[in-house]
Amino acid sequence: MNLEYKYLLDGNFHPDSKVWVYQSNRIFSMGEALEIEDLLKDFISKWTSHGATVKGEAHLFFGQFIVLIADETATTVGGCSTDSSVRMIKGIEKRYAVNMFDRTTLAFVVKDKVQMLPMQQLQYAVDNGFINDITLHFNNLVATKKELVNNWIVPLKDSWLAKRISFLQAVN
Repeated sequence: MNLEYKYLLDGNFHPDSKVWVYQSNRIFSMGEALEIEDLLKDFISKWTSHGATVKGEAHLFFGQFIVLIADETATTVGGCSTDSSVRMIKGIEKRYAVNMFDRTTLAFVVKDKVQMLPMQQLQYAVDNGFINDITLHFNNLVATKKELVNNWIVPLKDSWLAKRISFLQAVN
């Protein structure tokens, strides 16, 4: 699985640009992905905040993660413009029968694929060797472009989840 996504990000966006990551509960089909890319492009082209155009970008990464970025050095993103992005994501949820707002399901790279795991099964997965301290985790809590670039896909031991589990019982 090619995890290179950083080169797709606009280099003209400030490192402190706001980021929102929405994780689908399933991978989109190729046809769905192409439609979603068009929906994202259309949304970004019309995204405004208090009448001003938002300097934004949107991506569908790995067929499962929608990433929105707004460079607030150009235009501050207000509540209404954030609400409009949430409405767009909810429209994608409805249209494709997916869940984009479940923060209790975690994503990992296992056997070269994105695999989903309910948070309550995290310790079980570690204890039984399904994942380990170097398994890559998608940290969807990143909030800036800098964090997206440096901390979105990280080994489990380097993620916020490391404090919630014990690696001592893990099967080697």
